[in-house]
Amino acid sequence: MEHDDLKTAWQALEHRLARQERLQIDLLRDDRLRQARRRLRPLLVGQWLQVALGAALAWLGASCWTQQLGTPAFLAAGLAVHGFGVLTLIGAAITLSLAAAVDYDAPVVRIQKRLAQLLRAQTLNMALCGTPWWIAWVLVVVAVAGLRDPGAGAPAAAWVWGSLAIGAIGMLATWGWIWRSATRPPAPESDASGTRCGDGTHAIRRSRQLVAEVTRFELD
Repeated sequence: MEHDDLKTAWQALEHRLARQERLQIDLLRDDRLRQARRRLRPLLVGQWLQVALGAALAWLGASCWTQQLGTPAFLAAGLAVHGFGVLTLIGAAITLSLAAAVDYDAPVVRIQKRLAQLLRAQTLNMALCGTPWWIAWVLVVVAVAGLRDPGAGAPAAAWVWGSLAIGAIGMLATWGWIWRSATRPPAPESDASGTRCGDGTHAIRRSRQLVAEVTRFELD
């Protein structure tokens, strides 16, 4: 075989191997990004449920305090539940908007940046709209009682304050756990465990790991 023929054959082989390698990278990218998108589906469902919950709480709180303007206990509980409902709506809306902003056709670095923003937002959402349920349920009970005739008696003050005190302790402990979880690097997880955590942050972390695998594969 002539030198030029050998050189041409070698270049053709190199081009073929390069195309195969590029195809493998593309296939892996599509697979990992498809998995990353699928991981976030339970989070999105949960956020739409949070939207419904926030709307219900806002309605309950407004119905309570508008009927009980002359009863300080009901007025305070109604305003608190109303505000918490609006906060719950806002938290879910922000998380949903950030999740929708993740463009899986964009470069991997941009996807990772969007997922990092989503993780921070969901962590804050969980801290502000999830953890306060340690005490919010007490206020909801009082607000429900306030839907009765104006001037109706509130639940026993001792029970309310005792429940709030216990709830405050639980809320502070949960906030401490959230802070530790947010600052601790995630441990490697098997694919089957990716959605076991109900707060949504674990699913986002796993999605980020899947996207990071694309970068490692491209650099190898």
